[in-house]
Amino acid sequence: MDALTLLHDRVSCPVLLEPGPSKEQLEQIYQAALRAPDHGAIRPWRFLTIEGDARKNLGTLFSKAMLSDNEELSQERQEKARNMPMRAPVVIVVVAAVKEHPKVPLLEQEISAGCAAQNIILAAHALGLGAMWRTGDMAYHPVVRAGLGLSAEETVIGYIYLGSPKKVRQAPQHNQADYVQQWEGELS
Repeated sequence: MDALTLLHDRVSCPVLLEPGPSKEQLEQIYQAALRAPDHGAIRPWRFLTIEGDARKNLGTLFSKAMLSDNEELSQERQEKARNMPMRAPVVIVVVAAVKEHPKVPLLEQEISAGCAAQNIILAAHALGLGAMWRTGDMAYHPVVRAGLGLSAEETVIGYIYLGSPKKVRQAPQHNQADYVQQWEGELS
């Protein structure tokens, strides 16, 4: 698959099944992530691979976080939280590990980690895998942050769910004119 076809045809896959990525595929995916734009070569990211029974542990952590906000959380909502990481064979947590730097603002470092996440998704698509980038409350909850071992300076950029797509959707077509304007440099 050529690069432009990859970029034009990539879609999110919300339903992901076994098999998940192999060890070799994960190595290729992480190599792609490490090629993200990185001003200052500070590598402001790290990745947590969650698979197998560790996904159940992540679900328990999600449920614990929700219960910390609402002790009367229904069993149904607790079960839904526990099942969230089970939506795919592999979950990669992309963490922005920002550092103070005289020339690279923190926001730019977080964007760089976001680019690493995008590279993970693109690499998965190139390998014939499906991927879905998710965030939500569990990306920002202090109980989850602590459970994942994040420092005060770190942020969850997203949970990237990986597996075999149940169904591959057609990429939607967008009108570029709705998003692109020509700037002529006129100053008022």
